[in-house]
Amino acid sequence: MSDFDVKEYERRMNAAIDVLHKEFAGLRTGRASINFLEPVVIDAYGGKLPLSQLATVNAPEARMLAVQVWDAQMAPIVEKAIRDAGLGVNPMREGQVIRVPMPELSKERRQELSKVAAKYAEQGRISVRNVRRDALDYLKKMEKDGTISEDQFHKFSDQVQKFTDQSVKKIDDTLALKEKDIMQV
Repeated sequence: MSDFDVKEYERRMNAAIDVLHKEFAGLRTGRASINFLEPVVIDAYGGKLPLSQLATVNAPEARMLAVQVWDAQMAPIVEKAIRDAGLGVNPMREGQVIRVPMPELSKERRQELSKVAAKYAEQGRISVRNVRRDALDYLKKMEKDGTISEDQFHKFSDQVQKFTDQSVKKIDDTLALKEKDIMQV
């Protein structure tokens, strides 16, 4: 029998979908999302730390994020990092709490975000196809070496294609939901 593991390639395709979900979480929609501040990195304690290691982020209102900084001395540094992160927001500090009001999205900005979402989805599809290519290359090598028969090659390649089709469909469905979310006023 062969040492070809279809589940490994399925896992890699699912990992590409997980990356897409993380990228989509950072895309701003009409509502405040705690994932919006994920790209913020703060120069603190002699290194660069993600916001999640210095504070708690929550969304008390639909258009407001609240960042509870754990160390009071870090609050002004965290506020400046959020302001300088290029996210188009203007944080306001009240002691150890930093309020981040989310501005209304214009129609042009919504369309621009929709294009970015489509680009992320295409990157996800490319990743899935690369995994398929790797699997098929490995199968061809195994068939050429005589490790698997032609029938096994076709059986495994059909399974890989099935996972590829399912993964691309998940990506397309996720994109459709995200575009609907972005365009919702």
